[in-house]
Amino acid sequence: MAYTAADVKNLRERTGAGMMDCKKALDEAAGDFEAAVDALRAKGLAAAAKKSSRTAAEGLVGVAVNGTAGIAVEVNSETDFVAKNEQFQDFVRKATQVALDGSITEVEALKAAAYPDGETVGDKLTSNVATIGENQQLRRIKLVKVGAGLVVPYMHNAAAPNLGKIGVLVALESDAAADVLEPLGKQIAMHIAAAFPLALNADDLDAELISRERKIAAEKAAESGKPAEVQAKMVDGAVAKYAKENALLSQLFVMDNKNTVQQVVDAAAKAAGAKIALVDYVRFQLGEGIEKEESDFAAEVAAAAGLK
Repeated sequence: MAYTAADVKNLRERTGAGMMDCKKALDEAAGDFEAAVDALRAKGLAAAAKKSSRTAAEGLVGVAVNGTAGIAVEVNSETDFVAKNEQFQDFVRKATQVALDGSITEVEALKAAAYPDGETVGDKLTSNVATIGENQQLRRIKLVKVGAGLVVPYMHNAAAPNLGKIGVLVALESDAAADVLEPLGKQIAMHIAAAFPLALNADDLDAELISRERKIAAEKAAESGKPAEVQAKMVDGAVAKYAKENALLSQLFVMDNKNTVQQVVDAAAKAAGAKIALVDYVRFQLGEGIEKEESDFAAEVAAAAGLK
């Protein structure tokens, strides 16, 4: 598998490793980008494996709640300029509310749902593309609910009420009063925005991610030269640490960096004299996982002019 200079640049940005180390890793991985990332991490040449907070697409995340239910919707645009457009913002806000009102959980179902002006959401999006002059896409949607309790929303660096680039929902199952659950949910939501958990608890972590971490840990342990039984314990310890740091309930709460999120919930429940369970959450970061093609404007101008 071939690779380009852009791949080397992207690998450097992703891992923080040196250029020659990135080239060597891509050579050894036959151009496989993810394999090169793993190889650099196994050799200790890459930065810690935290998914980058850099976004790769523009647009907005919208959130809406009605007490015991909440929904997050991501709508992408080509430029940040469009994301600031009032027509685009109005569409994201209304489409998010349509999704909540209908308890819609699939993008295609949302596109087929009725928009407030009588069109479908999909037709309205198509009309916006024509009038705004830029491609826009409904990308993803997630609904969370509780039987009793509260779903608490939070928008980090909001562009407008309930619209922004990082939208969070926290679902708290409880008989406690809203004035107890709302501040607790808001603090946990702020933690989620900052700490980027990958799952609610360790058992919910993606099996492929755990397998990948185990493989990386095994390669590192093998380089230690220690006995096999010691290496096995090293691997188990590394995987357990990864799970603890990436599962929401076991993460250290960013507000105090001493208690876990679960301990914070338990303390709030004890103070309120009622059971409180953090049963679900959503964290949508705009453009997360989308690779955006970067253009070299100077090169484009030179090419257009027939220059090299």
